[in-house]
Amino acid sequence: MTKYIFVTGGVVSGLGKGITAASLGRLLKARGLTVAAQTLDPYIIVVPGTMSPYQHGEVYVTEDGAETDLDLGHYERFIDEDLNKYSNLTTGKVYWNVLNKERRGEYLGSTVQVIPHITNEIKEFVYSVGRKTNADVVITEIGGTIGDIESQPFIEAVRQISLEVGRENSLFIHVTLVPYLRGSGEHKSKPTQHSVKELQGMGVNPNIIVLRCDEPLEDAIFQKIALFCNVRPDCVIENITLPNLYEAPLMLEQSHFSGVVCRELGLSVREPDLTEWTEMVEKINGARSHCVEIGLVGKYVGLHDAYLSVAEALHHAGFYHNVHVSIRWIDSEEINWDTVDSMLSGLDGIIVPGGFGSRGIEGMILAAKYAREKNIPYFGICLGMQIAVIEFARNAAGIPDANSGEFDEQCKDKVIDFMPGQSEDIDKGGTLRLGAYPCVIKPGTTMEKCYGMREITERHRHRYELNNDYRDRLAASGLTLSGISPDGRLVETVELSDREFFVGVQYHPEFKSRPNRPHPLFKGFIGAAVQRSKD
Repeated sequence: MTKYIFVTGGVVSGLGKGITAASLGRLLKARGLTVAAQTLDPYIIVVPGTMSPYQHGEVYVTEDGAETDLDLGHYERFIDEDLNKYSNLTTGKVYWNVLNKERRGEYLGSTVQVIPHITNEIKEFVYSVGRKTNADVVITEIGGTIGDIESQPFIEAVRQISLEVGRENSLFIHVTLVPYLRGSGEHKSKPTQHSVKELQGMGVNPNIIVLRCDEPLEDAIFQKIALFCNVRPDCVIENITLPNLYEAPLMLEQSHFSGVVCRELGLSVREPDLTEWTEMVEKINGARSHCVEIGLVGKYVGLHDAYLSVAEALHHAGFYHNVHVSIRWIDSEEINWDTVDSMLSGLDGIIVPGGFGSRGIEGMILAAKYAREKNIPYFGICLGMQIAVIEFARNAAGIPDANSGEFDEQCKDKVIDFMPGQSEDIDKGGTLRLGAYPCVIKPGTTMEKCYGMREITERHRHRYELNNDYRDRLAASGLTLSGISPDGRLVETVELSDREFFVGVQYHPEFKSRPNRPHPLFKGFIGAAVQRSKD
């Protein structure tokens, strides 16, 4: 029977529940188990896709086109399994589903209540991921902090699941903060005790308590928390802050984390084979032969989590090339004709990631122009590809008024515009091309050099496309349309093939990069940056 693990957080938010859950997934997979992961978010939205990146960080996209919480990126990078639409549930989606069922009469006139209707909807979602993936273990992270009003239906739902599947098939892990008071030179367990008490008051007794701390904990803390929180002493696990997040599975396993989990769930499995992961971490922590500086030009750089997967993918490629990747975070709104040189000089590569809206666009266009004219490796992702097309059209193809229909509806030369059949009348949440789509690569291009194949599949999240009316004119001026959809209707990638690396892609390759298997385009981009730096 599928085993269910629920991860909750207490005391404060941002403790690393996602990293803890992802690390456990990696460890269980290393023991030969199949693992599925999901998050339950208390946000009253249907999907995170319409939230500002400053509010939520990046929106992570799965193969089947689900817009999800960024923690799913951690799960995929650690567990190395493709997640799906059953991997993220929000309060908004729960109520949306329940209200639609009520309108269709599926409740036969019953009074619709939080219990059982809302909790049943949550339970069905949790069960569904196990059925769809046939996983041995389903790890479910519950967003928010214990005590939050909006999280209570989720806690009640997983409490009921634990009763339905049996205690032997369910496990609760509670991640809490153990603060260190420098004045007295001691750690304090009281916040953890209060958090566990709050959780117990909701009918859930945690089986394992993970203690987030910045300083190593003394033995007395483990004994005290085990005694007052009613868990076995070896079920209190230290989770110390690390400079390299990919060390987390190894650090947690030093406390026999996965062994304790398997024991509590009655799983008889082999010891974890962490050879490959250990070698990867040693390589990451090893001395770097070189350093390259990459300018990340975006409009949400005030919150680095808005570009979390992009930053991680850059570092993955750095691991591969044995170089340190230093990211210069550049606010595109601050780039203008007077500042462009001072803000972009000295860079070994420029990357323009995705985004929406007209704010900061002209600064990005100047960055693309700077990269093209000075032969700096350029990587445009989604919006970054559209920026490269607009810049090339204006300054190389003789179309000075080129723009995107997103930024200027009255523009006479919309080199970027809506996909065929789309309209501004459609709700913003329903117009995106989402999920995995195929692409055919033109031979002899940078794209083919990086991928080493002619057909690929990548994840999309965008609304606008390169306008086919301008294909011939752009190509005649030297822009290579290097990737096309199999039906020939959509341009997926563009490049300047005479450069070491000047590539724009309409999709999001960062979502498929892994620390032990960096994405081919990021490998190519960082490789070009290394070469430029050495030259």
